Amino acid sequence: MARNTKRPINFSEGVTAQVKGKLVTFEGKKGSMDLDVHSEVNVEANEESILFSPANDTKDSVTLTSTMRSLAKNIIEGVSEGFEKKLEINGVGYRVKVNGNKVELSLGYSHPINYDLPDGITAESPSQTELVLNSSDKQLLGDVASKIRSFRPPEPYKGKGIKYSDEKIIRKESKKA
Repeated sequence: MARNTKRPINFSEGVTAQVKGKLVTFEGKKGSMDLDVHSEVNVEANEESILFSPANDTKDSVTLTSTMRSLAKNIIEGVSEGFEKKLEINGVGYRVKVNGNKVELSLGYSHPINYDLPDGITAESPSQTELVLNSSDKQLLGDVASKIRSFRPPEPYKGKGIKYSDEKIIRKESKKA
């Protein structure tokens, strides 16, 4: 059996969990989130920790237990501290503007791109070439950041486009005559 499944997850300060059948509700200072636990996984919670265990000794059950443990750990971190993704916009005339829950991107197309942020995501723009996304849901945050990046992915010759702040763009040499 995987060693990871034997360890309980301790809650951060201010985080509580309620188990109702196979639904676990986590509450913290950043909000509350639900986790629907798979039927192959047993869950036990007390005041300061939560423990996932396989329902039987099959490989699938152990694998799903580790997955549920990771999802719960991300939810606990999200409701206590939240997650953040930073995007950088590189290129002449490329800029970003945030108006409430709308992000307006000027990326060299004939028209600006208006993107409505889903519920649970907040955005701010410290400068015209930076976009900071915040959320308590790690999966939703990654999906939104990926969608915004897909409007103009970075190209390898000049490095123009939208990239994650910690992403390294491998530059190519231009064609020689």
